[in-house]
Amino acid sequence: MAGIGDEAKDFLDSDKGEKASDSALDKGSDMAEGKAGGHADQVAKGRDLADGKIGDEGR
Repeated sequence: MAGIGDEAKDFLDSDKGEKASDSALDKGSDMAEGKAGGHADQVAKGRDLADGKIGDEGR
């Protein structure tokens, strides 16, 4: 029987999950850029790093 962690991983590895994680990362990145004042490049790098660790991108 798959646990909730396995179900979450399976979802994030799907196309639908990739789109959902990208959307959440984009929203978080946009909010952080608004608060970071002049550090948009660092926020974008962090967003891209997180995106590489989540979902099916790069697999």
